[in-house]
Amino acid sequence: MSRPPSVDALARALSAQVDLPHPLLVDVARAAIAEGVVDEAPARARALARTLLTPVVNATGVLLHTNLGRAPLAHSQQARPQTVEFDLATGERGSRQRAVGQLLARLTGAEAAMVVNNNAAAVLLAVAALAGGRQVLVSRGESVEIGGAFRVPEVTEQGGAQLVDVGTTNRTRLADYRRALTRRGADVAMVLKVHPSNYRVEGFVEDTPVAQLATLEVPVVADIGSGLIDAACPWLPTGAPAWLADEPAARQTLAAGAALVTFSTDKLFGGPQGGVIAGRADLVTACARHPLARALRPGGLVLGALQEVCLTYLRKQAGALPFWRMVAPSSGALRARATAIVAAAERGEIVDTLALPGAGSAPGVGMASVGIVLDGDHLASLRAHDPPVIARVREGRTVLDLRSVDPDDDTMVARALRHCR
Repeated sequence: MSRPPSVDALARALSAQVDLPHPLLVDVARAAIAEGVVDEAPARARALARTLLTPVVNATGVLLHTNLGRAPLAHSQQARPQTVEFDLATGERGSRQRAVGQLLARLTGAEAAMVVNNNAAAVLLAVAALAGGRQVLVSRGESVEIGGAFRVPEVTEQGGAQLVDVGTTNRTRLADYRRALTRRGADVAMVLKVHPSNYRVEGFVEDTPVAQLATLEVPVVADIGSGLIDAACPWLPTGAPAWLADEPAARQTLAAGAALVTFSTDKLFGGPQGGVIAGRADLVTACARHPLARALRPGGLVLGALQEVCLTYLRKQAGALPFWRMVAPSSGALRARATAIVAAAERGEIVDTLALPGAGSAPGVGMASVGIVLDGDHLASLRAHDPPVIARVREGRTVLDLRSVDPDDDTMVARALRHCR
């Protein structure tokens, strides 16, 4: 047998094939030599590279794909210090929440607002700050699990509060909340209204709207989830699309009487991952002063990206955000793109599809879209392309939905289709 190469020599040879730092290639080379499979080293190096965060083309038709990072967003900023906690007017330490908080307050019509890591953190902090050691009223129909083990009862418990179930799974009325408030031993700090954002209950159902809950003598915290700022969608030329009809919006929820709203910033808001608490200034201040706020605070990169998104909304240019750009095109425009892609790829069939908002937004509804179909399962081949193209299989056919694909990526989709095996 020929003598195997040295670890360093093999690692250097791999660097010409795979763009990875030398220490990682050394690890690959050492393992391949030790196992006597030197010929497999390049494939192992490529496989390692694919475990890192990788830009992809989202052709699933799920616009806010949680596994693909939800709302796509480009952001850059200068490699300089920034005023995260510095007040330029006084030269003293400032508030981390001031810059973006004032913009979010303006957007939502709130007295004040603050940002944390995600919406689960926003709900946790609101419960801990406003109801720690006391009771929180939650409709049984809203005591839900949303996403990866985000359960309202457990979040309430972690916030140091006691959850009190109100009403029934399918029907909860204002009278149910009033009875819970007057029950012997009641020590209710707040009502938590949770939008069931990833499922829909139909039939013999009834819930209590925020406007009615606001007549109670305790504050109402409304977790609206998806982060729709304004139900009118004034940034879209044609106004709010039909699939958003039942989605609660921050501005309208606060106007209806909610003391606070919480929501995600990486869903319908179209920004980076984050969570917002907006509403009454005294309650937002209580949240900001709670010890958990420091553990849940975002960093300067997230704040910088959120600031740019907020300014985009305030400039009435939110239609330029990647998520809303995906929403806007007509089926006719998508079909024209599909026709060009199929012609360039010289394969594929054009079909009507139904795209989904995704990430628990507007459950049970979709938007008309157009896709390209290939017979058989070609998912692995598409994922192996550079850049990877992520599609789906339905009834034994591979579907690439164009509503979730940026038009600038159409040539890449055509190339990936052409080389599909």
